[in-house]
Amino acid sequence: MTSPSTPTGDDKLTGLLARLDEATALLNEARDFAKPGKLPRVLDTARRVLLQQGGAAAIEPRTAALEAAGVFEGSDWATPQFLVPSLTTQALKSADPHVVTIEALSELRLLAVAKGDVRHAMLSAEQAHHYLTQVIALNLWLLFGAPSEAERETQGRLAELPRRLFAHLAERIGYEHIIDRLIGEIWRILQQRPIQVGPVKQMITQIAICQADPTIDLGTSGQGADRLVSSLFGPSHACREDPGLEVYRQRLASMDASALQAEATGFARAMHDTGLVSPYHPVLLRYLLEQGDTLIGEALGLSSTGRDCLMCYRELVHALIRGGLHPDTAQAVYGLALMLERGILYQPPVAPAMWRQLGLTLSDWSTARLNLAFGEAVSPRARLLEGVLCMLGLPLGVGQGNNPTCQSARALSMWAYNDPDYLLQMVAWAARDDEIIMHFEGQPISSMASVGGVATELPMDLDPVSLIVVPHLDRIYAEMGRRCIGREGDPHRWVNPEFHGWWSGRGFRINVDVASGQLVDLDGFLRHFYASYHPHYNGNQPLIHPQPAGIAVTDSAARFIGWHAITLLRVGIDPGGEMRVFFYNPNNDSGQDWGDGVQVSTAGHGERFGEASLPFDQFASRLYIFHHDPLERGEPARIEQAELDRVIGYLHRSWGADRLPPGGLQAEPGG
Repeated sequence: MTSPSTPTGDDKLTGLLARLDEATALLNEARDFAKPGKLPRVLDTARRVLLQQGGAAAIEPRTAALEAAGVFEGSDWATPQFLVPSLTTQALKSADPHVVTIEALSELRLLAVAKGDVRHAMLSAEQAHHYLTQVIALNLWLLFGAPSEAERETQGRLAELPRRLFAHLAERIGYEHIIDRLIGEIWRILQQRPIQVGPVKQMITQIAICQADPTIDLGTSGQGADRLVSSLFGPSHACREDPGLEVYRQRLASMDASALQAEATGFARAMHDTGLVSPYHPVLLRYLLEQGDTLIGEALGLSSTGRDCLMCYRELVHALIRGGLHPDTAQAVYGLALMLERGILYQPPVAPAMWRQLGLTLSDWSTARLNLAFGEAVSPRARLLEGVLCMLGLPLGVGQGNNPTCQSARALSMWAYNDPDYLLQMVAWAARDDEIIMHFEGQPISSMASVGGVATELPMDLDPVSLIVVPHLDRIYAEMGRRCIGREGDPHRWVNPEFHGWWSGRGFRINVDVASGQLVDLDGFLRHFYASYHPHYNGNQPLIHPQPAGIAVTDSAARFIGWHAITLLRVGIDPGGEMRVFFYNPNNDSGQDWGDGVQVSTAGHGERFGEASLPFDQFASRLYIFHHDPLERGEPARIEQAELDRVIGYLHRSWGADRLPPGGLQAEPGG
């Protein structure tokens, strides 16, 4: 029985919460220069609260006040929209109690946003939920496992804090659905076929660990995980139990032709089903180099097009397998298969450029950067070759990472999609010479002579090609913009065709006044877009070359987030009979809710891998810049006003709500 002088757990928590509220109020009232001196008391008290039973639940409703007081100010956590889920593990394992505490406070803040209890200016409830799902997936061990000896040694009692935090996160999000939601999230991401699959592989590995641990009861959840786990750890009969690479090599040596055929078929089926490649797959392909090209074609899952390309460029393909396909660069297998399926080796410059890539001497800077980002398990040349194969095979799988470099990511994707030999030239210049020279209106621009780009730091969370090339492109793009200073209007009018390629339309339309940010000539802008791109109004002319465009991104509440570069790929009728715009979004996940019923689709409406799509009118409502061929005029007068009114309604209810000029919109004559 508790004596009157001994506080109960509830009393202790109540007292700590009162002290936390007091410390938060003092932090909130402090001048900016004095806040760093007040912050430690807040974090120390919050840590003690989080270690109590029910502490995380008590702090969750206080996170808005903590953020307003300045707990996250001046740190990476101040911009939650840019937080990287994979970095949470490192923060939660830290021996620094302040780092662990501020990470926990950030997760609880996002939980309050995800549940709709708090509205955040920088991210939506869906974005917060998406982030937390990934965080929980990458840290499942915190839900099911006790602290390891290493954790106890480095963190002591602090190791209990993340576990109490994740128990609360799981309870609030829906404990029994975490694995199932995680599996659904993984499949949704894989449908987009990204080049970078490291985070997905980490999530699948965590699921596999949970499945294999007899002390963990997943209940009825996780039933759909087998295909994902087997695609990485046991895609064929001979490696079903994940025996290890050396054992698998020995098994291959004792197989007859029929068994090798079955292995090749099993690997190809798993790879094309998921877009993931097992480390065992390159081992098989390297063994098959001595067994004949028929089995290589089977193991790559090639159609007749890919097989023809393989046979025509047999020596090159063999060299690519030897040079770029290793267990640590397994995704190169998928890139090679899809590159052969595209048939781009038949373009005269591409095969010689690939031979150059195989023997490319990398600069010291490129070598150091690749080793820093990916480790030294394979040579930097092999790592870059993996990136090249993946980009040529999956041109719409390029992601910008958590960097403001959408223009550069779009350019790489566009070149891989439309002009692969130009991409290979860019890679050679950047990786070998540490310099790219492009021209703007006849004048050369050197990436090394240009002073800084859009990104303030060198981006690291990128695929191998982007890691090397994007810093150069970013500086050149920024320099082109600087050379447009003083010109009337938006600099994209001149920069985009020079930066992306000759096929970018020289005609240019924008519906925002650059100086004031107000909407202008919206009716004329929309009529021109319909006349240029909608098959019913442009003479049923398909889009020939991908075109750069700019959109106003909104969140799930239809609030304006910022301007963003995308690529128009095609316009067509989906299986449901609706006219849709199919486009490439360099954001790492194209499946976004832009509010007011505008839900970007990545599958189920006729999308090819990597494409995003929207109904034509919804897409037009988020568009603010597009290029067109001024010599190919459609019929703007034929577009019905009711159609335009629907688009304008979407626009006025979202990013255009506070951009109406005094007196409203006036259409300019001749639009």
